[in-house]
Amino acid sequence: MRFYHFWFEPASECVRLALGAKAIEHERIIPDYDDDETFFELGVARQAPVLLWDDGRVHTDSQIILRALDAYRPDPPLFGPLQDAQWQALQAWRAQAAGLLERLHAPVRPAYRGLGDHPSHLASYKASLAARFGVSLEELANDRYGAYAQLDALTQFKALGAFLAQHRFYAGTFSAADVLLATDLFALQLQDGITLPIDIMYYFERVQDVCGVNLRDGLIGG
Repeated sequence: MRFYHFWFEPASECVRLALGAKAIEHERIIPDYDDDETFFELGVARQAPVLLWDDGRVHTDSQIILRALDAYRPDPPLFGPLQDAQWQALQAWRAQAAGLLERLHAPVRPAYRGLGDHPSHLASYKASLAARFGVSLEELANDRYGAYAQLDALTQFKALGAFLAQHRFYAGTFSAADVLLATDLFALQLQDGITLPIDIMYYFERVQDVCGVNLRDGLIGG
């Protein structure tokens, strides 16, 4: 099994957590940011995650990968602890929060290896942001307080932290919801001047402990 991974992509880190939780042996490959050739050979556009199975299957959607990993190695279960209503509520929040999360993730991606430590990769990334958002990386960074305030209004971080402190995990037991939620929120703390509630920080630690994975591994100097 080969796992193609970018440190700076939350969806990649989500799959890394799941592989760690299930202790699945795999070869992790970290392509260059502009390595189109590798992805062309896989038959997909340049993106991460990509999971290449031993039987030749190629998966690129993180949630499809999570379900496939659950089928491949059922223990510990990623979806068994989740009630359908809990999963649907998380999916609804993620759909609403997607644009805000992307605006908040974008300025901190250069803090990760493979992007911020490579001048040409960083230049390409900045150009892609300008084309996508119509603003510069610096302008997105300057907008962080407004974007975070909107996300907080949608999420209610203090209440979320209290819920997670009481129940320890989203469904009371570690599940797929936790690898998604932890990687959606983890990078927000890298923004200057933004502080997540301490209960959410402790939640990150619990998720990392279950998975045997440190989400700071990919940070430059981390």
